[in-house]
Amino acid sequence: MLEPPKTFLPHGGNYKDLAVYKKATVIYDMTFYFAHRYLQKSDRTIDQMVQAARSGKQNIAEGSSASTTSSETELKLMNVARASMQELLVDYQDFLRVNHLKQWELSDADSIKTRNYCKSHQEPEDFMRDIDKRTPEAIANIVITLIHQFDNIMGKLIERLEKDFVAKGGIRERMTAARLGYRNQQNDEIQRLQEENRRLQAEIERLQALLGL
Repeated sequence: MLEPPKTFLPHGGNYKDLAVYKKATVIYDMTFYFAHRYLQKSDRTIDQMVQAARSGKQNIAEGSSASTTSSETELKLMNVARASMQELLVDYQDFLRVNHLKQWELSDADSIKTRNYCKSHQEPEDFMRDIDKRTPEAIANIVITLIHQFDNIMGKLIERLEKDFVAKGGIRERMTAARLGYRNQQNDEIQRLQEENRRLQAEIERLQALLGL
């Protein structure tokens, strides 16, 4: 009996469980607060920063959701998310520079403490709690740290997606493989039935000969 063809569609995961999405959510929440709190209302950078942070978050969600039907679209949107965060990184660096504030060096105590905290904390409330008590310099540097960690995780995710795409192909390749697999299964079943039919025919002929028919 033929089994139904195996699906060629991969199972998409829950993007909200991705570490890179959790980082993006924290970055968005902090950026929304920062831009509206420390930039002038007439400054176009407010919208630019918020939109860049939103793009980083939303494109992960859209890319992950599209993974079921299009690996190409998933890869494209993940790269868009990564590029959006790089744009946001420059905005924070510019803010620190033009306001004569310090961007922490890797060896600074505050930088080391922040990197360790950001690695072990993923939820927005971990960063939004008492944010109004932090200086704009501190908030900017925390978000810069988060963006660097985001970029590192996203780079590894994109690399894995690229390897999966090369190994498994896109939707067209998987559809073709599924069709060929089903056809091969059909051919094997037909061959089995033909062999069974020949065996039964030979048995009938043997019995007829034995009975003198």
